[in-house]
Amino acid sequence: MLSVEDDLEVVGEAADGAQAVERARETTPDVILMDVQMPVMDGIEATRRIVAENLGRVVILTTFDRDDYLFDALRAGASGFLLKNADPEQLVDAVRAAGHGQALLAPEVTLRVIERMTALSPVLSPADGAAHTSAPGSGAPATAAAHPARPTHPGLDRLTDRERQVLVLLGRGRSNAEIAGELYLGEATVKTHVSNVLAKLGVRDRVQAVVVAHESGLLRTAG
Repeated sequence: MLSVEDDLEVVGEAADGAQAVERARETTPDVILMDVQMPVMDGIEATRRIVAENLGRVVILTTFDRDDYLFDALRAGASGFLLKNADPEQLVDAVRAAGHGQALLAPEVTLRVIERMTALSPVLSPADGAAHTSAPGSGAPATAAAHPARPTHPGLDRLTDRERQVLVLLGRGRSNAEIAGELYLGEATVKTHVSNVLAKLGVRDRVQAVVVAHESGLLRTAG
């Protein structure tokens, strides 16, 4: 399917994660389509190694029923996700987008990622710093004793107030057009702010910026 497109060239295939890493080293592709469940080495570990060596941008092919794969892959450095039941045209567009440096999350996946990350974010008690989450099967909060404070990304201190606002909206899944509307800015200005945010945080794309926003607790403090 991809090989029939004039602007795309398939440079390799792999039967498992270990082969995927080796093929990436041999061919240094722009984009790697990665399954998660593979023998020898799974797609999460393969993604981690590929990203660590800067061998290409990884787009995960995934299904709805394993959200844990999504978060593990995000933290491993995946640049996006596409559902396995996506139309062929969507797959081609996704490869092109990733090849041009754009992060990719299917809208349905974006919503699930954000909802799951928000649900898993602990709330710190102002009195003692303990983390409070909902106890399974009840509406009562459960306190995790001596729970460590969530890590703060060093690049956050470099953001201007406006850039921090933009990061919060990125973390909530907003597009550039939606950010422009909420902050009363032009889309070109928003694009510049997004580029500055990515550069200051040292992340490659919007997907990784979303991870930073959630893991640093920025969305909680933003209200």
